Amino acid sequence: MAAATICGTLFIGIPAVAQASDGSEAVATSSRSFTPGSKVRADLLTESTATTVEKDSRWGGIESLNVPATKSQAEKDAEARAQQAQAAASQRQAAQVSRSAARSGAASRVADVPATGTGADVVNYALQFQGIPYVWGGTDPATGFDCSGFTQYVFAHFGIGLPRTADAQGSMGVPVTDPAPGDLMVAPDGSHVGIYVGGGRMIHAPAPGQSVKVQAVYQTFNYRRLV
Repeated sequence: MAAATICGTLFIGIPAVAQASDGSEAVATSSRSFTPGSKVRADLLTESTATTVEKDSRWGGIESLNVPATKSQAEKDAEARAQQAQAAASQRQAAQVSRSAARSGAASRVADVPATGTGADVVNYALQFQGIPYVWGGTDPATGFDCSGFTQYVFAHFGIGLPRTADAQGSMGVPVTDPAPGDLMVAPDGSHVGIYVGGGRMIHAPAPGQSVKVQAVYQTFNYRRLV
């Protein structure tokens, strides 16, 4: 067999054997041509995952693809309750610090400023304010008194400084069991104060809608001597 390539066409010679009429053998040659194929290479993986960019290209805006974190309603409710509890605890702590500071300051003023007058003088001075209306937070006869504002105002006239609140005033002076006119009267829970006038009676600013007046003492009150 003989093969040859001529001008890009491949010729293959295939020997064929034929029987002659006289019985002898003769060789016949047959040829066939094939068009050369072209080879194409495609790297599909590289093509799908890579690209070419300029070296100074800027990439951004990816932040917009971020999915915002979300909370369930139960989580939001629990968080709100925790914040409310923390705020309430902070308020209680601030109030306690304020009361402690008021007590310390008032105690210092009582020690530094000598009291003048007697218990009877305190009573006589307090009686002139009968009829002044009760006003929450009031500390002046021109506008009104609440219970601790009234006692604070009266004792201040004699050089005795009292804290602003009834609870804080309850720690002032010396506790006594034999009350005398001019003693400070304090509710057991520190919610109210007045001044003992003698004869089982007291003067105080009772409550909203009422005014400074004299009435029978509250039996459960404690007494503290300031003068």
